[in-house]
Formats: sequence, structure tokens, C-alpha cells
Amino acid sequence: MTTHAGENGEALRPDDPERLGPYRLVGRLGRGGMGTVYLGEDSAGRRVAVKVINRELAGEGTFRERFRREVTAARQVRRFCTAPVMDAELDNDPLYVVTEYIEGPSLESAVAERGPLPGSDLEGLAVGVATALAAIHGAGIVHRDLKPANVLLSSTGPRVIDFGIARALDATDGPTRTGQFVGTPNYLPPELLRGEQVTPASDVFSWGCVVAYAGTGSAPFAGSTVPEIFYRVVHDEPKLDGLDPGLRDIVAAALDKDPRNRPSVQDLLGRLVGNGKADPATLAENVRAGWHGPAGDPTVQART
Repeated sequence: MTTHAGENGEALRPDDPERLGPYRLVGRLGRGGMGTVYLGEDSAGRRVAVKVINRELAGEGTFRERFRREVTAARQVRRFCTAPVMDAELDNDPLYVVTEYIEGPSLESAVAERGPLPGSDLEGLAVGVATALAAIHGAGIVHRDLKPANVLLSSTGPRVIDFGIARALDATDGPTRTGQFVGTPNYLPPELLRGEQVTPASDVFSWGCVVAYAGTGSAPFAGSTVPEIFYRVVHDEPKLDGLDPGLRDIVAAALDKDPRNRPSVQDLLGRLVGNGKADPATLAENVRAGWHGPAGDPTVQART
């Protein structure tokens, strides 16, 4: 079978599978350190994203145990402003996880190509990502790798992807067995860099970084090298110049070095919409109603 680039992503390569379980694979969406993401179709012709785990990781017994645990938890996340986990292969090779297919560019690519989001969409993004975190934390999961590449801008609003998957890479907080941190340097919380416990407050810090990037076009702790970025995350104040004044104070609070001083996700929502106890379905619908964000190249989904 030959698949052409375009609406189906990149063409399948000769060594790519054409089918996994009930899913027909029609193209490649991306590849990262954890695996390859394919565009697939289920038996009813509905499009899905299928992330196939690298053989090296899948061959490790401890990873398989963590992967099973984290994917099982991720399937309990409510769909509000997320790309819900629909299915997974947890026993046989290859391991894979199936999520709803979200068509639209990542926040990372949208800002790089078009600049910061305008006011109404920036507010919608802030609320939408916070709503997604409320759903993720409600299932007992800490995302651990919230970043602009993991926020997709669909025609109906921002959608957070890859929640819970990063945790399967390592059993402990801090560096992995290869000496690297799980996550992306510009968006890692200082407590992780200090070797402390990662909690929902860690995702709040990453939320602040993501909103700052969306509103200014730059990460608040940008640097030219990874050690420089890590130093700034731990020691420096965030650079929020150019961020909408209506969001600056709440983003600054989210970026407090001490996780105990950061607002909770419900506090974020309370300050953003005036009702921290609002139903997630209502919040998601409000974001959808006011969203004018870009929709574009679908080949950016889930490249972690």
C-alpha cells in the first residue's frame, strides 16, 4: 500500500506496519524519542492517532508495567479540552496507544509561523489548557510534559495531548536512567530540576510557561543552552514583557519557584473565568464558542 503526504501526513515507509489490531494505518504524523505516531482509521473509518512505542522501551519489563498503569489511568480522563485515550495494546508487541485524532497545528508551530495569539484566543487557550489540566488531575495524573508542542489548536479550541505518557519513561522524579530529564527544558518546573517531587503544581508552572509563550512568542526562561535554561528556571524571574496585562499577574503566580505558593488549577480557573467551581463541560463549551484559533497542518500531532 502506498500512502501520499498531505492530509494523511507523510507516506508510510516500507518497514511501517499497515495495520495494528483493528486499525488501518494510512500515514505518519511524526516520530519522537518514545515512538512513532501514525494516522489510522478504525473499522468505521474514523480517524485516530496511533502511537507505537519504540521496541527498545517496550522490551523493558519495568517500562511495560508503568506504561500499563499510566495508560489505564489516562483512559479515565474526561475529554474536555483533551485528546482522549480510546484504546491501547498493553500486552502484545508492538505496544501502542490510540487517541482521538485532532486536526490542527500545535501551539508551538502556530506561534512560530504566525506570532503570538491575539487577545481573545489567548484567553481561550489559557482557560482551555487549565480545563484540560483539571480533567487530567481529576484522574490522578500529572502531565509532566505540558509544552506548546503538546497543545493542538483545533477548530473547536485548544486540546492537550500526551498526558500521563511521560511518567512511563521513568519510575522516579528527576533524571531518567540515561541522565536526561523527562520533559522539555523551557517548560520544566524548578522542583523537578532540584530533584523534588512532581505534583499537580508542577503542571501549573508549565501552564504558566505555555501561556507566556502563546502570548509573547518566547518562553519565559529562554536561554541559548540547556544548562542556562535550567539555571534561569531555578533562579531567575520569568520574562513576561509583552504579555497581556490581564494575564500577567496570574501567569506570574503560576511561575512561583515554590510549588506551595502556586495557585491550583481550580484557582486558575476561578481567576480566569470568575468561577473556579464551573463545570468542565461548560468551560470547554465556552472556549469552543469564542475560539477563532488557527486550524492547519494536521501532521504535527503527538510527536513526543
